[in-house]
Amino acid sequence: MHIEFRHLRTIKAIHDTGGLARAADQLNMTQSALSHQIKGIEDQAGVELFVRRSKPLRLSAAGMKMLAAAEAILPQVAALEAEFSGLVSGKAGRLHIAIECHACFEWLFPVLEQFRKAWPEVDVDIRPGLAFDALPALRREDVDLVVSSDPEDLPETDFTPLFDYEPVFVAAAQHPLAAKDVIEAEDFRGQILITYPVDRARLDIFSQLLTPAKVEPAAVRQVELTAVILLLVASNRGVAVLPDWVVRQVRYNSDYVTRPLTKAGITRRLYAATRSDDTSRPYMAHLIRLARQEAVKLQRG
Repeated sequence: MHIEFRHLRTIKAIHDTGGLARAADQLNMTQSALSHQIKGIEDQAGVELFVRRSKPLRLSAAGMKMLAAAEAILPQVAALEAEFSGLVSGKAGRLHIAIECHACFEWLFPVLEQFRKAWPEVDVDIRPGLAFDALPALRREDVDLVVSSDPEDLPETDFTPLFDYEPVFVAAAQHPLAAKDVIEAEDFRGQILITYPVDRARLDIFSQLLTPAKVEPAAVRQVELTAVILLLVASNRGVAVLPDWVVRQVRYNSDYVTRPLTKAGITRRLYAATRSDDTSRPYMAHLIRLARQEAVKLQRG
């Protein structure tokens, strides 16, 4: 027996309408063609699907089994068709994000809230890129976008600039280094450095300053939350280096000060890494646009 979707739709239409004529109208076919189709189904199945000479037309026990299958299968098919239609039109899709910038969670959440309202059919998820290699995961299609400050020359991968930021030194107002106008690598010797719980190779203070200068702080204390880092710094429990926009986002506190790193300063850039085939997707382009707009707000304080 070869059952087709149209057979399932026929059984359901007759059951829902209670008669051949109304079912034929619903299915946009003649009553004669519908009767012929029913006979063909019954001939294949070897059983009668309807109780003959009943008004309204009723399904037999075999027909009820076929109706149960129709009611289970047809909604799944309709959902699949709608999903594929959304993918083709660019209204639906998957957007799983990995973040290599720990502080960026606070910046990204307002972006995703705006994005969710504009693209309700896109499946959004966030994976901290700190626990795995995010860029290889992007190429494997485990994730769809990586927020990173370390672009690489990878095939079929685009790195779209989001915004520039400056890592700044943060210390208690009474800390001896607060009297300096500029902080150099040597100033970190003997200091307790408070950082996010990230491998030091991914921290700007190490990758851009301390490691090249071969300077090691007295100790490194890892703290999850920005607010707690600033609380510890203000209490003179250590010093920190944070993106300038992070410090500006927090309400001004006279208990700590910020200073530039080195006379030349250090500038970093955040990128959205995407697979080249996905970069031009409408929802991907919109997310990047929202991210840039939110970054402008942060940089203005």
